[in-house]
Amino acid sequence: MVNADPDQPLVRMRGISKRFGPVMVLEGVDFDVRSGEVHILAGENGAGKSTLIKILGGVHEASEGVIEMGGLAVKPGSPLGANRLGISVIYQELSLVPGMTVADNIFLGRPMTGAGGLVRDREQRERARRLLEKLGIAIDVEEVVERLPIAQQQMVEIAKALAREARVIVMDEPTSSLAAPDVRKLFELIAGLKKSGCGIVYISHKMEEIEQIADRITVLRDGKLVGSAVAAEMPVEKLIRLMVGRELGEQFPRHVPEGTAEARLRVEGFSTGRAVKNVSFAVKRGEILGIGGLQGSGASELLLGLFGAYGGKRVSGKVRVDGEEFAVRGPRQSREAGVALLTNDRKGTGLVLPMSVTGNATLAALERLSPGGWRRPRAERETTREYATALRVKAADYDVEVGSLSGGNQQKVAIAKWLATGPRVLLLDEPTRGIDIGAKRDIYQLMNEWTRSGIAIVLITSEMPELLAMSDRIMVMHRGEVTGEFSRGEATADKILKAAMGDNR
Repeated sequence: MVNADPDQPLVRMRGISKRFGPVMVLEGVDFDVRSGEVHILAGENGAGKSTLIKILGGVHEASEGVIEMGGLAVKPGSPLGANRLGISVIYQELSLVPGMTVADNIFLGRPMTGAGGLVRDREQRERARRLLEKLGIAIDVEEVVERLPIAQQQMVEIAKALAREARVIVMDEPTSSLAAPDVRKLFELIAGLKKSGCGIVYISHKMEEIEQIADRITVLRDGKLVGSAVAAEMPVEKLIRLMVGRELGEQFPRHVPEGTAEARLRVEGFSTGRAVKNVSFAVKRGEILGIGGLQGSGASELLLGLFGAYGGKRVSGKVRVDGEEFAVRGPRQSREAGVALLTNDRKGTGLVLPMSVTGNATLAALERLSPGGWRRPRAERETTREYATALRVKAADYDVEVGSLSGGNQQKVAIAKWLATGPRVLLLDEPTRGIDIGAKRDIYQLMNEWTRSGIAIVLITSEMPELLAMSDRIMVMHRGEVTGEFSRGEATADKILKAAMGDNR
């Protein structure tokens, strides 16, 4: 690792440009990281953030520009080369080996070996224990990683970075899958890393996180540097304006439905084994019912059960859409009843990443678009164009792989897939997770349009401001049961958190 002069940044990137063929994705970007700071790298999806950190992490090589450490020009060349320089990148998709132990993952690629190249298991386990103890992390080093919750896997990634003596640690959306207590633990860990002299590059779309931990903020837009300042000189309003290139005005443009309407979705005594227990609620036409709760509340399992993901044998209770009861036996029956589910994992269960935008956008409606079992490519293209235009999907061509799009555009394609089925009820589980502020506002505006057309929406979101602002009513769950319900005027963060912790007094 290069030893940096204390008066210089740990790492400095100057004039960084990157081309992929004829396309310029980064142009003349300057960025540096100092000892003991959290430097936020902000920007909408597609702004160039991922490309910049991949250049720093040795995944890509810059087309132009230089990286300096300790006043000397360096070339990471590869992720391993970056690790040797003291740079470690923790990507949103963790790079752990699920079937290996915690200790083996911490020393992955750099095992402690003795004579004959044999791994010194006992010594490696002991060093892993000391490292986790130093970080204040209580994890069994002999546990297999795939058995750990996502929050602990995140901690193992950080321990792995420190085992490589990293001075610069990049964290890409590290809280996207974490519950509030785990986020607090992560922030405590980051504070400790700052005190030890590490420089943290932190990427997040959550404004409350940026306000809480930022020391400096740098903003990219369309591959260019548009602003950099200490956090105190970049309030949220200025940050958002730099990110999107315009004034956003009201962030949550909720159109509150007028008057009363009949229940579009009515659920009575619904259960899915231990995860959901005897839940009843109703959602009116044009209404958004928010569901609050901590990790393990059963909210996601409730939506999966209503959509038929568990089949008919594991669920019980009555479900009616527009007064007509239907048996929840599988996704096909729920879809035919007018129920659609956007899951909270667009890459795992929402999209088929190697397929085209068109292939994904028409996947759920393929039966309707293929009468007699014959594919109609023209109809598929027209349907994709209709919904992609309405959702403002940015793609060079609808034949490109959906996995090549930014996170926000992938999310819009996942939504298009279900809109193409003509739903009467939309179950939205974390619809804005991992997407930028501009794409979030697009989805909020679309939610207004859907409710104006009479669609009933059930919304799960871990972002409290979003839950409070976009919900007409909020139902709170704890360990599979309903512990509270609040009107728009009654709901507060304190009341919701209290009910989410099981206190329904």
